[in-house]
Amino acid sequence: MQKENIKKALEELRKNSTKKKFNQSIDLVINLRDLDLKKPENQVDVYTQLTHSKTKQVKTCAIIGPELKETAKENCDTIITVDDFPEYQENKRKLIKLAKEHDFFIAQATIMPKIAKAFGRVLGTRGKMPNPKAGCVIPPKANLKPLVEKLKKTVRLTAKTQYCIKVTPGDEKMSDDQIAENVMNIYTSVIGKLSQEERNIKNMLIKFTMSKPVEIQLK
Repeated sequence: MQKENIKKALEELRKNSTKKKFNQSIDLVINLRDLDLKKPENQVDVYTQLTHSKTKQVKTCAIIGPELKETAKENCDTIITVDDFPEYQENKRKLIKLAKEHDFFIAQATIMPKIAKAFGRVLGTRGKMPNPKAGCVIPPKANLKPLVEKLKKTVRLTAKTQYCIKVTPGDEKMSDDQIAENVMNIYTSVIGKLSQEERNIKNMLIKFTMSKPVEIQLK
């Protein structure tokens, strides 16, 4: 796939979409084919780095012990310590709100069993449990600044039961060139996980939050 094909699709998308009063996300849908997703080796679950950060804020929540409190205060949007666990265990609504408001959850490795017990029922079902693949399970003496900076450009690509990958490579305030480069990052990561690479991709669609999709020409 060529970068210019992505930019052409973005030009068409902007031309035919009605401007909204808010900054819409760019949604990318990659439809797959000729894969048996019942076999774990054919499933896609990978974190990848984008070239450009989104203009929309990526929010992080640190679930930690006292050892990481200072670095978490300096770098994360929300901090939850072990002492705070009961109020979330006893209030599912508050836990759901927490999950909705944050993109990534960072966990101190030494208290992971307690985190799983207190937060797993909600974060697990939403695919937001702290994940070692993203570097989000950390030792007690870690520096959170480089991890949080990395997460600003990180997206998760998954296809386990459905033959499509849905991901947000940017938003409408970004330039077409920036979005196209991010889409290329995603495309490269996806084909690297598919047994037949490009041949396993049926099509790719790009859209705003509230718009009809435009197909990206793959060739």
